[in-house]
Amino acid sequence: MLRLLWKMYWKITGWHFRGTFPREYKKMVMIVAPHTSWKDILVGFSSRAMLGINDAKFLGKKELFDGPFGWLFKALGGVPVDRFSSQGMVEQVVNMINAHESFLLGMSPEGTRKRVDKLRTGFYHIARNANIPILMVGLDFGKKEMVFGEPFFASTDEEADIKKIISFFAEFEGSNPEGDLRHLKQTIE
Repeated sequence: MLRLLWKMYWKITGWHFRGTFPREYKKMVMIVAPHTSWKDILVGFSSRAMLGINDAKFLGKKELFDGPFGWLFKALGGVPVDRFSSQGMVEQVVNMINAHESFLLGMSPEGTRKRVDKLRTGFYHIARNANIPILMVGLDFGKKEMVFGEPFFASTDEEADIKKIISFFAEFEGSNPEGDLRHLKQTIE
C-alpha cells in the first residue's frame, strides 16, 4: 500500500528519471544532492518505489531509533550509527556494509539542508574503505528530474574525485535554490 502511495506521489508531482539506475551493483554509496529541503526525502522515497528498490538504506543518529518513531525509521531503511563510539562512523558503516550481501546506502554529500561551501567526505571514505562504487544522483527541482551519473570507484586522488562530484551536482537546482551546490562550480574552475 505504501509503495502505491509513493508511486502516486511521483506521478502526480511530475518527476522523471534521466539516466539509468545501475542494477549490476549489489553494494553502492549513492550520494544524492542537492539536499535543501524535506521535499528531497519525498522524492527519494517515491523514486525507490518507482525503481523497485526495497533495500536502500540511510544513516541516522542512534537516538532517533530509540524514540517513539524508531520503528518507522527502521521500516523506511534507516540504519542507526553511534556518533560517540570509539569506532568512528566510517568504520562502523564499512563494517555494516561488509556484513551484508547487498547494501545500497543513500547519503547527502552536504550533510545538511543548509548552504555549504564544501562537501563532507564521509561518503567518500566509506566507499573507498568498503571498496564499493559511488553513484551520484542529482535532484533537479527546476526540471523535476532525478539524474543518475555513472558509478565510479574512489581513486587515490581524492581532490580530483571531489571536483568531479562538485561538477556533476553544480548543474542541479535544489528545492530551495539558494542552498543548492551551483555556487561551488567556481571552486573547481
